[in-house]
Amino acid sequence: MSYLDKLLNGVEVEWKPLGQVLVRTKGTSITAGQMKILHKDGAPLKIFAGGKTVAFVDYKDIPDKDINREPSVIVKSRGIIEFEYYDKPFSHKNEMWSYHSKNENIDIKFVYHYLRINEPYFQNIGGRMQMPQISTPDTDKFLIPIPPLSVQKEIVRILDSFTELTAELTAELTARKKQYDYYREKLLSFEERDVEWKPLGEVCDFQNGFAFQSNLFKDSGLPIVRITNINGVNVDLSDVKYFSPDDYNSGNPLNYAIVKGDILIAMSGATTGKIGYYNLDEKAYLNQRVGKFIPNKELLNNRFLFHFLLTKNEFLYVLAGGGAQPNLSSNAIKEKLLIPIPPLSEQERIVAILDKFDVLTTSISEGLPREIELRKKQYEYYRDLLLTFPKNNI
Repeated sequence: MSYLDKLLNGVEVEWKPLGQVLVRTKGTSITAGQMKILHKDGAPLKIFAGGKTVAFVDYKDIPDKDINREPSVIVKSRGIIEFEYYDKPFSHKNEMWSYHSKNENIDIKFVYHYLRINEPYFQNIGGRMQMPQISTPDTDKFLIPIPPLSVQKEIVRILDSFTELTAELTAELTARKKQYDYYREKLLSFEERDVEWKPLGEVCDFQNGFAFQSNLFKDSGLPIVRITNINGVNVDLSDVKYFSPDDYNSGNPLNYAIVKGDILIAMSGATTGKIGYYNLDEKAYLNQRVGKFIPNKELLNNRFLFHFLLTKNEFLYVLAGGGAQPNLSSNAIKEKLLIPIPPLSEQERIVAILDKFDVLTTSISEGLPREIELRKKQYEYYRDLLLTFPKNNI
C-alpha cells in the first residue's frame, strides 16, 4: 500500500473526452452467417461480433481498409455491452467501433482498464433501449483521466499481472478438465476388463420430484431444486426459489428432500440429461422433472455412479428424444441405461482417482476455480484502487 500511495501521491491528472484523445475506427460490413462461412481455424485475422462471437478469416476475405492493425479497445455496443482489448490485426461488425492511440502520452491499455471499470455505467445507458445498445457519442464524450505516462504504464503493469495469472490458471483448468475427461472415459469403459453390466434399475432406485406450484414460490423458506439448478456437474442454488409446506394441502413436499451427497438429474428442458451432485449442507427439495438416484450401497458406490453418469449426458439426451422438447422417463433410465458393476473395492479405487480431478476442476472452496475467482477479485480490488482519480478540476 505504501508503494501505491507513493505511485499516486501528488499525481496531476487531466480529464478529457475519449473521442478527443483517441482515434475511433469503423468495422466491416459482415453478417454472423458470413462470419460462420468464412471462418477457418488458424486463419490470421480475427473478426469480432457481439458477446463471445468471433471468426478467424484470411486477409483477402475482408477489405483492407476495414482491417485495424493497431492495439485497440473494441466497443461491444449491443446486447452485452462491454470492452475488449486486442493487439493483433482484427476487424469487427460495422455496428461496433474501436479506439486506438496516436497520442504518445496515452497508453491504450490504460484506457482499456479504465473503461472496464466503467462498464456498468455504459450498460445502464444501453439498458434504456429495448435492445441494450449505446452509440458513438456515449463513448466519444466520456471523460477519461490522463495521469503521466509513467504512471499509466505502471498501473497497466500491475493490473496485467493479475489478468495474465488468471489466464494461465484458466488454461491450466482447461488442461485438467481434459485430463479428467480422458481418465474418466478410460477408467469407466471397462473395455478390456471382465465386469458385469446391469440395467441401472437393478442396482439403483429412483425418485421423481414434487409438483411445486410456481404461483406459490416465495422469496424465503425451504429451497427448491429445479431443472435450471442442474449445471452438469454440481447443483447450483445461486438462483433458487423457496416454498412453505403450509401452502400444500395435498401431498407432502417434505418427502422429497435431498441432502449432501445426493445425485440429481434434469428430466426435461434445456438441461435434460445433465447431472448435478448436491454438495451443500443445507437440505433442499426436489421439484418435478428433477430426479434423484438412490444407489444400493451394497453394490454401487455413490461417487462411482456420479462419475459414470457424467459420461452418459449425450446418451441420456438421446434417450429423452432429443429435439426441442426432450423428456426423460424414470423407467427409461432404469431399463435402458447399463452400468458396469466391478467389486466395491475397485469402484473405490476409481473414485479416489477421479475425485482428485473433480476437486481440482470444479471445487469452489479449493482447486483451480477458487484460485481463478480469487485472482479476479484481486484484479478488481487493485483496479478500483489504482483507477480512482480526483475530479477537482472538472
